[in-house]
Amino acid sequence: MWTNFFKLRFFCCLLAVLMVVVLVIIVTEVEYLDHETVSATFIDSSGQFVLSQATGISRNPYCGYEHQTLSSQERLEEDSLLAALQWQGPDVGLVPFVKSTDPSSSYFVILNSAAFFRVGSQLEVLVHVQDFQRKPKKYGGDYLQARIHSPKLQAGAVGRVVDYQNGFYKVFFTLLWPGKVKVSISLVHPSEGIRVLQHLQEEKPDRVYFKSLFRSGRISETTECNVCLPGSLPLCNFTDLYTGEPWFCFKPKKLPCSSRINHYKGGYLKGLLTATESAFFQSGVNIKMPINSSGPDWVTVVPRRIKETNNVEVPEGSETFPSGYYYKDQWRPRRFKMRHFNDPDNITECLQRKMVYLFGDSTIRQWFEYLTTFVPDLVEFQMGSPKNVGPFLAVDQKHNILLKYRCHGPPIRFTTVFSNDLRYVANELNGIVGGRNTVIAIALWSHFSTFPLEVYIRRLRNIRRSVVQLLDRSPKTVVVIRTANAQELGPEVSLFNSDWYNFQLDTILRRMFSGVGVYLVDAWEMTLAHYLPHKLHPDEVIVKNQMDMFLSFVCPLET
Repeated sequence: MWTNFFKLRFFCCLLAVLMVVVLVIIVTEVEYLDHETVSATFIDSSGQFVLSQATGISRNPYCGYEHQTLSSQERLEEDSLLAALQWQGPDVGLVPFVKSTDPSSSYFVILNSAAFFRVGSQLEVLVHVQDFQRKPKKYGGDYLQARIHSPKLQAGAVGRVVDYQNGFYKVFFTLLWPGKVKVSISLVHPSEGIRVLQHLQEEKPDRVYFKSLFRSGRISETTECNVCLPGSLPLCNFTDLYTGEPWFCFKPKKLPCSSRINHYKGGYLKGLLTATESAFFQSGVNIKMPINSSGPDWVTVVPRRIKETNNVEVPEGSETFPSGYYYKDQWRPRRFKMRHFNDPDNITECLQRKMVYLFGDSTIRQWFEYLTTFVPDLVEFQMGSPKNVGPFLAVDQKHNILLKYRCHGPPIRFTTVFSNDLRYVANELNGIVGGRNTVIAIALWSHFSTFPLEVYIRRLRNIRRSVVQLLDRSPKTVVVIRTANAQELGPEVSLFNSDWYNFQLDTILRRMFSGVGVYLVDAWEMTLAHYLPHKLHPDEVIVKNQMDMFLSFVCPLET
């Protein structure tokens, strides 16, 4: 009897162990499938979530971002953003320089050539890339920029590039003004260079390093800081208590963490590339070089027929690309009628009795500088802030206008920012009451170009949450987002601030703020479409158009 009892007990224990093993296998398979195929969520132009399938989403392990706590909706959104930005590069091994993309031997041809086109027509251009041996390339992944322009009319607009992954690209333009319209295609980086930039983004996010000064009495120490720091040395944890944004410095040997005085850019790492990799980043060879046409590079555009509509604006609810165009050096958005504030009195009338807050990097500081230079009644209040850093304040007492600028929190590559002035935009927004006389503009992109995309997504998620809360409690607050812009590139700048990096950030920014209730100043298209050379800080004529668009959101035309 006892023998049978022990046999039964042994059998039950064995069965229980088998059930546990089977359960573990099932859970593992589910997790594997969940990792391999994620039901991703995209935000369309109306702000709605559109389901699609994103395959093989991989997260960057930098700073443990793959382990951050996210809601299911936040994780779906992040997966969709990462999936949308997966660059389809070549599935080949190490490529020698002579087999990389050569813009001088590549060419484009206008496909749907005709005697003339009408305003509003589509123009299609085929680009065929070749290597330095003048052999056709069999794969894609190059980063191209395209525009149409009419120099005599000071007109220009950008095109949409489609990569067919076989050495051919098609570019689509909408012809938006009459006259002789020229096509320009540029190779920003060859696909082989993009692979290097991807590697740097994933493996060398600390290639820009930061420092802080700690001081107490006569003792001072300087240590390195960043979003996260390698090694096992003691750290000072300056993670923001409200947003959870991480920031660390190596702990000084003799001073407490509370003795931190300032923050500043330490410098840029050198020797990041091998000799082979450096060949893919040569000025005058394969960085922002033109691709010539194998035939005519221009078309003739005539006005629309009398019976057809005379404008080229886009109906509400439909896709807008391009978002606008230049004509006689004035930006013309296709969604609405933009005002032109050519007189300081026009700006004063618009901003009367308003508080204007500008948050972000130096590209939005340009707006502060433009307003205080162009509007004489806006007098800057000297706060003793470091030059080009801020915070800055300007007041027009007669018309009751208050203008403020404050830089965003770290990472920020400014010279010296006092510790007390390191503020996160989300926290600043939470302290604003808002209302019909409150205007907020935000630009935040350039200082995130060296980090994995998850770092930028997290920052925007915090800011968006604060914007939504602000608009919920004060719906008549005007919130404007300034997008990223193209800039001049050389071999070194490309490794830290490439247009390809900023194109990714710009895409994320647009998707995350779609449907939130904010206005967008499309600085990306406004720099690409203009005839002036690309600059991190665009020339005044471009800034003036940005300001006109910003002020048009604040004081729209009465309809």
